[in-house]
Amino acid sequence: MTTLGTPLSPTATRVMLLGSGELGKEVLIALQRLGVETIAVDRYENAPGQQVAHHARTITMSDPAQLKALIEAEKPQLVVPEIEAIATPMLQQLEEAGTVRVIPTARAARLTMDREGIRRLAAETLGLPTSPYKFCDSLAELQAAIDGVDGKAIGYPCIVKPVMSSSGKGQSKIDGPDDVQKAWDYAMAGGRVSHGRVIVEGFIDFDYEITLLTVRALGADGQVQTQFCAPIGHVQVSGDYVESWQPHPMSPAALAKAQRIAQAVTADLGGQGLFGVELFVKGEEVWFSEVSPRPHDTGMVTMATQWQNEFELHARAILGLPVDTTLKSPGASAVIYGGADARGIVFDGVDHALQVPGTELRLFGKPESFVKRRMGVALAHADDVEAARRNAKEAASRVKPRAA
Repeated sequence: MTTLGTPLSPTATRVMLLGSGELGKEVLIALQRLGVETIAVDRYENAPGQQVAHHARTITMSDPAQLKALIEAEKPQLVVPEIEAIATPMLQQLEEAGTVRVIPTARAARLTMDREGIRRLAAETLGLPTSPYKFCDSLAELQAAIDGVDGKAIGYPCIVKPVMSSSGKGQSKIDGPDDVQKAWDYAMAGGRVSHGRVIVEGFIDFDYEITLLTVRALGADGQVQTQFCAPIGHVQVSGDYVESWQPHPMSPAALAKAQRIAQAVTADLGGQGLFGVELFVKGEEVWFSEVSPRPHDTGMVTMATQWQNEFELHARAILGLPVDTTLKSPGASAVIYGGADARGIVFDGVDHALQVPGTELRLFGKPESFVKRRMGVALAHADDVEAARRNAKEAASRVKPRAA
């Protein structure tokens, strides 16, 4: 039996989110609807999640001493990492000492914090199909990996990513030798922490890529069960999601393979919660790409498509409550970019955007805008995915952020 307390009282169930951007904000709201006392932590003041949480704290989460001091002071029952740049070895120490439970586990947070840990787990430990890859610590090593100095060339085209980044930052495609230096420099600038290490992946000529939201939650028998949401299709530009839709059509064979891969990697990571598993698909062949042990940006579409969106699923799963991954309606999402480098921007055209049938908006409330920073998202539901995609993109295009 799960027992939940009353917030701001001695009985409170306290949950701390490490990272309080737009995804964390929605998780916090879902937790609060269940009477959970929430603590939103971020690296800057007034992050979106801090605006709605019971408590807001600002620290450098990659600093082990700061992280340890905050967790010991706040005494949450659960710590929920929502970004990559966290001192995960300290989380492991605190979990092993019985100080706190980390979602889904401290080991999962550490492995998925950087692309090296999760890629080696998937390909080398679990034997899952992935693109060919190598890890490189310098520009010279990157060039050697592409050229195949050891006889195993990654070749062109290929993809270069920092081992630690989010939302596609630092990721680029290399089409030929002239792009290598530029890709290395971009990766170094785009990493979450100064790591000096990249992964270079052989290019897979896939038909499409999907996010398969995978939930590990307690069933009626008290045992962890794995459930899947309908596959989410998405478009990425330079590794950054710009639109998504659900459901994405797949053959039964491809869907079954995708679910087997997602089941294998999430079972190894363990714990409870929602995972965003990214996969490439060509015909009936499926390759593992990445996994995040938390809600996924492409999964924002579920706010328009599912009875329980990805944030509600995550909140319920980590609290030991039943989940329902049922699809409610086809739908789509489209990103609203800041369009300007400014603080305290304003949004024109919100009323005009919401005149598009079946649409909603989420404006994240980020205190500072950049030209290509995600500042909001348009959501749409419709009778079919294509109509939803048209409406979501139309609604997003009508919102005009500008410097005040």
